[in-house]
This record gives sequence, C-alpha cells and structure tokens, in this order.
Amino acid sequence: MKHIWKFGSDTGAFLSVKRLAVVLVLMCLAAVFSGCGKGETGESMTSGQTQEKAEKSSVLIGMSFDSFVIERWIRDRDVFVAAAKDLGAEVNVQNANGDVEEQIEQIRYLIGKKVDVLVIIAADCEAFTDIIAEAQGKGIPVISYDRLILNAKTDLYLSFDNREVGVLMAKALKEANPDGGEIFMIEGSPDDYNVDLVREGFEQEIKDSGLEVVYQANCDAWLAEQAIGYVTEALKEHPDVKGIMCGNDDIATQVIRVLSEHRLADKVSVVGQDGDLAACQRIVEGTQTMTAFKSVEKLAVLAAECAVKLAKGEKPGEVSGVMNDGIADIPCIFLSPVSVRKDNMKEIIVDGGYHSLEDVYLNVFGKK
Repeated sequence: MKHIWKFGSDTGAFLSVKRLAVVLVLMCLAAVFSGCGKGETGESMTSGQTQEKAEKSSVLIGMSFDSFVIERWIRDRDVFVAAAKDLGAEVNVQNANGDVEEQIEQIRYLIGKKVDVLVIIAADCEAFTDIIAEAQGKGIPVISYDRLILNAKTDLYLSFDNREVGVLMAKALKEANPDGGEIFMIEGSPDDYNVDLVREGFEQEIKDSGLEVVYQANCDAWLAEQAIGYVTEALKEHPDVKGIMCGNDDIATQVIRVLSEHRLADKVSVVGQDGDLAACQRIVEGTQTMTAFKSVEKLAVLAAECAVKLAKGEKPGEVSGVMNDGIADIPCIFLSPVSVRKDNMKEIIVDGGYHSLEDVYLNVFGKK
C-alpha cells in the first residue's frame, strides 16, 4: 500500500498523523475566533482596536470641585459618582481645595484626558471664561453645577432655586419676629453667584416687615470661622439683635457658638441652608430656627443623567427656564428648596432618609 507520508516506523507515522490532526483543529479554532473578532462592518479588529472601541463606549465625566469645605459637597460627589456608574459612565473627580488657579489647571488636565463632558462647581464664578471656551472648543460640553459660571456660555446650569432659599430664610425670621427688630446677615463667599441670588430673595421678602439689616458681612471662600469675628463685632454695637441670616449651616454653627458665649443661643433666631446634621440637631434643640433644605441626592442624580445625555449629544431634558450669565442665556433646571423647622423635621429629614431619627434627636432623647 502506497503512503503519501513516509515515516521511519509505524509509531512515527502514527505520531505525525496525530500532530496533523492537532494542527487542523487549531486552524479551525483560529478561524472561529477570527470571526468573533470582527466588528459590525465585518472587518477584523486588532486587540488594540477592540480596547479602543470598548473605551469609547463608556462615557468619561470630568467633575471639578471648588473644595470639600462645605459638608454637602462630599455627599454630592458620592451620589453623583454612584449614579454615573449606574448609567455606565466613569467619573474623574478633582478637588481644588478652594484655589481658583489650581481648579483651572485641574480642568485643563481633565480636558487633556479627553473627558466627554465637564461638571464644574466653581470656586470663583467669574474666573472660568477662558478655560470653558477651551473645553467647548474641543467639543466638550460643560455643566455649571449648583453655581452658575458667569460669562462662559456653559451648556447647562443645574441648581436649586436660590432666590427661593433667601425667601424661605426671610419668612422664617419674619414669623419668629413678628414685631420686627435688628438682624445680621453673615453670608457666604462674595465670589459665589448663588450668594447674590439668595440675598436678592431675602431682601425682597423682608421689605416692609419691620426687620432691619444693621450688619452685613461675607465669609471669603465659605470659611465659616470668619463668622466668629463678624458676630462678635456686630454684637458690640447691636446687642439686642433679633435674628441672624447665615449663608449656610456651617456659618450658623460658628454664629451660634458666639451666641452661646453671650447666653443668646436660644434667644436670637438663626437661619441657614443645606440641612446639615448639626443644624438639624440645633433646630430640634431650639438654638437654630430653620434650614433651607436642598436634596443634594436629587440634584446629583439629575446632574449625572444630564451629563451622560450631553456626552452622547442628546438633550438633557426639560428645562425650567434660562438665566443670563452676563453674555448669554443659559438653559437651567432648578429644584425647589424646603423650609425645615422643628415641626416638620421628622417628615422631611428623617422620613426622607437624609438623617436618621437617632442622629437628629441625639441630644434631646433624654430630655423628652
């Protein structure tokens, strides 16, 4: 019998045939996997191309924070990152620690990382015109988060109705002091446009109320400790103050500390905003009158959804209106703040899952 292959022995022939079978099997498998490596066009893809396509299918969000000095920003960050992850997006978070120039450099870094969209909490609302133009020039949409960046034509502004925050604060002071009296305003950073909006709402609401602002100051970069000196100074000239409007609950913490030293903590009406745990505890204890609560969870989730949509070239959703940033009308989506006091603390804060019953009433359970 004639053989196509010649071997030195029957054993050698058997092994060579076996090797040939293995080679044929490997060739078939290679053909199968080669088919699996084709894209939708049917063209073969290298491993590098496959990786590149996978990377492009995931939205990369650049999130730039002014700082984490204010308690709520940490919650904003955590909820935003989690919500973005649920939507299949990744988030690169940068924290400038209140340094404007550092924040600009960090935004430039994010642009260099080729993020698909930028979400910015500005340290100075008037300092980002050029860097945002740089981002948009590379096709990166920009969201003003909580604070409207001025003169920049950002693609979207997401926040709470800050004028309404001021209105709620004023109403609380009016109700606590129906006969009027002298009040202080210890506000937040003068570089934060929201501070202007809150002031507008507050001053409009106290008109003809009998409340008179006799002292006014700003805490630069939202450094609440500055409030200690302001209130100490103000009390020397106006010891009969009836109420104090605080830019946020951190500032209220320092204000009430000074009032306590003067044995006025439960005699002067104090209002703030953000719904911080310490403020909620003071409200049920009776040393703070109210806080304008803003559900940062809702805002952060909304921002993540809008960021992903903008990154994909989609409309972010139904807007509340527009707000002029100085050079352009910016589409806005606003959420409503809620006035939280002792009588609705459980309903809004506890039942809403923002703080636990045990934490809010920690210092008063033994007094009931």
